[in-house]
Order: sequence, then structure tokens, then C-alpha cells
Amino acid sequence: MSSGAEVVVEALERAGVEVVFGLPGVHNLALWAALRESSIRLVGVRHEQAAAYAADGYARATGQLGVAIVTTGPGAANTLGAVGEAWASRSPILVIATDIPSTLRRSGEYRGILHETDGQAAMFVPVTKSVHLAHAAGDVARATVAALDSADGEPARPVYLEIATDLLTAEAPGLEPLGNDALDVEGRSPGGFWDAVAALNGARRPLIWAGGGARDVGPHVGHLAERLAAPVLTTYGAAGVLPPGHPHLVGLPPHVEAAGRLWDEADVVLAIGSDLDGVQTQNFAQPQPETLIVIGLEEPTNYRADVFVRAHAGTIAPLAASVEQRSGGAPDLAAVRAAACATLDPTALRFLDSLRFALPADANLVVDMCIPGYWCAGFFTPSAPRKLQVPLGWGTLGYAFPAALGTALADTGPTVSISGDGGFLFASGELATMAQEQIPLTAVIVDDGGYGMLRYDQVRAGSETFGVDLHTPDFEALAASFGVWAETVFGLDDDFGEALARHIESGQPSVLVAKTPDPLVPPPNTSPNWYRKR
Repeated sequence: MSSGAEVVVEALERAGVEVVFGLPGVHNLALWAALRESSIRLVGVRHEQAAAYAADGYARATGQLGVAIVTTGPGAANTLGAVGEAWASRSPILVIATDIPSTLRRSGEYRGILHETDGQAAMFVPVTKSVHLAHAAGDVARATVAALDSADGEPARPVYLEIATDLLTAEAPGLEPLGNDALDVEGRSPGGFWDAVAALNGARRPLIWAGGGARDVGPHVGHLAERLAAPVLTTYGAAGVLPPGHPHLVGLPPHVEAAGRLWDEADVVLAIGSDLDGVQTQNFAQPQPETLIVIGLEEPTNYRADVFVRAHAGTIAPLAASVEQRSGGAPDLAAVRAAACATLDPTALRFLDSLRFALPADANLVVDMCIPGYWCAGFFTPSAPRKLQVPLGWGTLGYAFPAALGTALADTGPTVSISGDGGFLFASGELATMAQEQIPLTAVIVDDGGYGMLRYDQVRAGSETFGVDLHTPDFEALAASFGVWAETVFGLDDDFGEALARHIESGQPSVLVAKTPDPLVPPPNTSPNWYRKR
């Protein structure tokens, strides 16, 4: 028989896991030993939250499972903010945590054992789709396979697996793979399909709203848009589902009034793979469409679906083949884009132009909850889906840099993270991870001397700034102290773009600091500037 740790690692290998992120602790060292003998790359981070963020970044970049391994009690608890972000953004990650030894656990009692928590797994219930426990040797294989099965199924959400630490070194029964009960309706006509066809054929002004669930079926979205002669609005998670310059792509968030009018004027809206959340709809201030068709795996709750098709986004392939071809070609979106650009701050426009100059077509861009990140979320269209990551599920500050570690190791193209000076310090210790693992990532830090978005909120309210202006380190010197190449530029225009291009071209771990002497202006897709109010 194998040890419990060996059973867990074998199950990960069978599931095709190639890299895991984690932090060792006294309770999980047996997993480290088993991973050392496996085909899986183990990346040790400096904080457990970074392990879960990196797993999330890897999952978003690849569409495959991201895995984080942490220790008992505080180690597990440290992941919760990152797991919440993955949950809200529907990322498939698996958190494997240890619990205190099964021989010392007494149900319903707290005994003061190292790292003990009364009900550790309960912390994860609100931010995962399933929780799996192995508190006896016979449970290790079953719980591990069940957790992997759940993580691989739809809808995508985080999964939590907890194993008592003594079971990792004890003998455990081997694997007995479980079946996959994931919903699969592709290749047939699910309920509501022909009602959707009829509604679209009868539409005068159809609109497609593509969410994160549609990001892997971009060609079908484009084909359907062409047949319907419909504009396409994309959520943050669907950025790149249609490439830049596609004639049907609006390329703007609905928070810009010119783009929002397309929603208002549509008589039929087709929402694909989106729950029409508050961040995207200005807290549901977008009006209920005359007819709303929703294709997704879960019944919508935020808007009334006149037609609900419970199906994967791939169902739009037969849908496109079934709707009538319209005349008239692509909608005229030039005036919409011109009106939107007129609302953006010139610094934002120069910054976005610099990014377009510097980033290769296959680059991954991972942004934080900061003003430059909001500019990218709303107004930067990547060349393909899964190339822009935005933490606007839960909205966790400090996401970009640690998540980008995982994104870079997905090996899907060069990776750039964009953080503010405040958000970067949440995980600045991961500079050690980047250096030790030689992760080819360029971490951009836009340094405006504080929490720029919060400063803007205070100034906008007519208040004096308080608690938002920060003492920050010399970021270039900080990076150099870890052995990471760093450079500082001033401003976000040509000098920044040229420097960023050099850093990406180098292919090595690096930090680029962009100092901004003037306060940055948040774009219309940030809540203080939403034009719709409730």
C-alpha cells in the first residue's frame, strides 16, 4: 500500500496536474516529499494567499485546474481571500489543506493542539462549490478523487480538500476513480433552444452579451454575431472572445453611455455564459430587456430570463446554424467608440497605447484593483480570450502580482502584471518566489504614492485625503535586493512603453516601476463614475 501523501500525488498526476503552488508547514511535509518524486512541478511561495492566487492565475490562463497546497489552521485560513476571488470569478482551483492529526481530534471540542481550528472546513463553505474531508485512512483516496472530480466539473468554482496530517504518512488504500456526473448537453438541443431561435429570428435589434462562460467559444460567438448582424458586448472575463478590430465587437464596457445605449435599444438580448452581475450592470441599473435569452449552466437570478437554455456556451454553434442570416452586415460602431474615447483621460489613452505597443500578440496581462487596472479592464482588448485577467469577481486588492506567477508558468506567452504601489506590497515577498523559480514575469508597479482610487473617492466627496497617501519603498532597490532586474521610468507614455517592451523581450524576471507625479483619473467603469445610478 502507498502512503496517504503518495495517493494524493498519484491522483493529481492522473488528473493531468503539471504544477502546484504551496507553502510547507509541519503538518504537510509528507506531501512535499511525495511531490519531489513526482512529475509535478512544486512552486513554493512566501504566503498561502499567494499560493491560491497563483493557482487562480494558472487556471484562468489555461482553463485547467490550478492547485494550491497549504498547511493546517492559519495556513488554510490565509487562502480565503484568494479563494473568494476565484469563487466569484468562477475559476477552477483546488485547495488542499491539512488538519490536525486524526488521533488528537475530538468532535466538537477545541483542545489547543498546534494550528487547531474547530471546524476548519466550515470556513471554506461560502467560497467553494464543494468541501471534501479525509479524517480516516480509508477516506484519503475517495475524498481526493471526489474533490478532483468536482473541480473538473461544471460550473467552474473552487473546491476544498482537507486531510488529517497523520494520514499523509499512514498507509492508505489506493485510488478507485469515480465517474464524472458533470452536465453535458452539447451536441443536442436543450430545453428552450428553439424558443431562443424563434426570439432571435423575430428580433429587430438583437444584442449579444458574452460572459466568461463564452471565452472558449469565440469563433462561434463571432459566427452568431455575423448571422444576426448584432453588436457584441463582452464582460471582463470574456475579454478577447472576439479579437481587436472584429466588426461586431463593441470593445467597450456598458458603463460608457454610448455602449450602454446599445443595451437600452436592443429588443432582444442574448446573454451567453454570464450571470449579469452587479459590477458589469452598474448594480443592475441596466434596464430589463424587452426579451432576454440566457444560455448558461445556472438559472439567472439578477434579471428575468424570458428564455433560459441550460447548456454550455458551445450550444451557440448549433444556434448560429439555426438562426436566419440577416442582411445589412456589421453594425456601425465607429461613432460609439469615438464617443467613448472622448470620455477617457488623456493619460489613460497614452497608457493604453503604450501597452498595445509593448505587448506581443500572445502576451498575458494580469491587472490589479488599481486605476491602471480599471483602464485595462474596460478599454484594452487582448488578442485572444484568457489573455486579460481582472480580479473583479470579489475585487481583491493584491491579486495581480501573485496571480501572474501562475499565469507565467502556464507557458501561454509572456506575462505582465500591473499593480499599484499599495496593491503590490500585499505580496512583495513573492519577489523571492519569482527570483528563486526564475519565473519569466514582468511586474509593473504604477507608483502614485497611495491608494489612488480611494484618494479619488475622498477628493470627489470634497474631503481632505486621509489614510490613503502611503509611504512606499524604493521599489527598484527592493527588487534588486532579491536579485531581480528592475528599472524606473517617469510617466505612462512612450518611455514607459519602450521600457516595457525591453523587459518583455528579455524573458527574465523583472520589475518596471512607473512613477506618476499627477493623480490618475478613474475611468467610467469604476463605480463612482457610473452614469447609471440606483
